[in-house]
Amino acid sequence: MNAVLIGVLVYVAAQLLIGLLVSRRIASEADYLLAGRSLGLGLATFSMFATWFGAETCIGSAGAFYEKGLSGGSSDPFGYTACLLLMGLFFAVPLWRRKLTTLADLFRHRYSTGVERLAVLIMAPTSVLWAAAQIRAFGQVLNASSEIGVTLGITIAAAAVIIYTVSGGLLADVLTDLVQGIAIIIGLVVLLFAVLQGTGGLTNVWSAIDPERLKFFGGERTSFLHVLQSWAVPICGSVVAQELVARVIATRTPEIARRSALWGGGLYLLIGLIPALIGLCGPALIPGLANPEQVLPLVAQKHLSTFFYILFAGALVSAILSTVDSTLLAASSLVSHNLIVPLNPRWSEAMKVRSARVGVVVFGVIAYGLALQAESIFGLVESASAFGSAGIFIVVVFGLFTNIGGARSAFAALTVGLVVWLTGTYVADFRYAYLASLLASLLAYLTIAFIEKKQPVPVPESA
Repeated sequence: MNAVLIGVLVYVAAQLLIGLLVSRRIASEADYLLAGRSLGLGLATFSMFATWFGAETCIGSAGAFYEKGLSGGSSDPFGYTACLLLMGLFFAVPLWRRKLTTLADLFRHRYSTGVERLAVLIMAPTSVLWAAAQIRAFGQVLNASSEIGVTLGITIAAAAVIIYTVSGGLLADVLTDLVQGIAIIIGLVVLLFAVLQGTGGLTNVWSAIDPERLKFFGGERTSFLHVLQSWAVPICGSVVAQELVARVIATRTPEIARRSALWGGGLYLLIGLIPALIGLCGPALIPGLANPEQVLPLVAQKHLSTFFYILFAGALVSAILSTVDSTLLAASSLVSHNLIVPLNPRWSEAMKVRSARVGVVVFGVIAYGLALQAESIFGLVESASAFGSAGIFIVVVFGLFTNIGGARSAFAALTVGLVVWLTGTYVADFRYAYLASLLASLLAYLTIAFIEKKQPVPVPESA
């Protein structure tokens, strides 16, 4: 067993220990799903940062910058940074003041139970697909760092995350996010300094970048619709994600909710620029890569000693695990709290917690199966990134900030948005399917709201 594998397994064991220790503090559903609504600024900030800073940030975005230059980073890190800033500026305080347990509660309070259930059926699969993508990425990291096969690596990842998420719920997620966030920052900062030292400093690195690669809207990005879609998916799709909303409503005060999202966005951009810079100068560091997504691990192997490469591998594992635990808990909380618990109104708090824990196991096993069967991480991420989120975004915006529309408008927006996206993506192969689904959801919502407003109110017959 090589040193890198030992380091990664020790790191995973530490996460398991945190989850088991935190499990002693779980006494109610709010404790399990929302950490008792007790998060302070530091924990919430690191959790929001680490949750979004996944394998696609370290591996995918670096590869995109390697292949396309600066124009490859519109979605990550810039789009997801904009998502966190948008949450802090506009959504965090109104969501916190609603005293929700999950985002789906908003659909019930503002519209109807039926709308709530439909929203859950759209949101939960997205979280499971994200989890599967990260689990598969973990398996590939272990495979690249040792003689462990991808299948065994995926199995280890799934088992570890399921155990500590089942044990400690959101509080375990947040505490491990703190550890994982620190590991990510240290690992990438060490790699950056090693690259700069090995190449003669930032000036030499920057001068090695082809000026054509520094055009933010270069190449195919000159298409306005392409740019708009590239930004719309991470912003509109992620600002209404249960993983992010849970951390907002789990904070102690609305001010902490707002500030933690803003600080998390700033931290995301600052650290996300490191893989971006390495990807930008990647062709000069490692020219001719057949698979651009390998640029960050290969640069790390080239410039880091064994000890620091172990540190980097731990950082990469951190980025992956910090996303997996959040997605499994998100799917479980939606299904348990909004679908199962309402059918059993006499359940005690202990039974509610047990239901949520069973959900983590079930969705963990499903994600594990998807990770084993998938042909690529990209395919899973692509399926998860925009699945039904256009309708969710439209309904949340109208429901949170206006009195326009009711249950029928929400049903129309959710259904039309999902159908248009599925048709555009898998049937028509339409390049701008997400933009089309956003527009269709908006029109469906407003059309039904207008029709209902124009309908005359029945006048009761006089006695």
